[in-house]
Amino acid sequence: MPASLRFIHLDTPDALLPAFEIMRQLRPHLTDAHSFAAQVARQRAEGYRLLAATEADHVVGLAGYRTPTNLLYGRFVYVDDLVVDGRLQRGGIGAQLLDAVRQIARAAGCAQFVLDTGLHMPLAQRFYFRNGLLARGMHFVEPLAPLSQPAELTS
Repeated sequence: MPASLRFIHLDTPDALLPAFEIMRQLRPHLTDAHSFAAQVARQRAEGYRLLAATEADHVVGLAGYRTPTNLLYGRFVYVDDLVVDGRLQRGGIGAQLLDAVRQIARAAGCAQFVLDTGLHMPLAQRFYFRNGLLARGMHFVEPLAPLSQPAELTS
């Protein structure tokens, strides 16, 4: 486990750019660092935060999260993104990132800590189980095609 690991929030475009290559390991559809920074800025306006694990001033892992409230969980932290540089996986960085976000959740008075992972990712599932998370449901998704013209709302 890296002894010199530091955790910092990436809150500016300049801070986000060096994180792009790490995030791209999790989200390969991302095309370039500037588009990534712009997307994170849009998400930040909706409460998203990006926590970086750094070692010797290099980003080695990221945890993107937000703190919504709903009827199911009350106030909770939802982890959208968790990634560690592939060359450094299995070294404890991911567990430390999860712990750092858990601490943030507790400090914010959250009652739950929630994330999703793909059914096709058994190694990630084992990692989450080892780190205290339990499977409580399934995540369902339906891609929606853009409407060709706005639908009229009727009451």
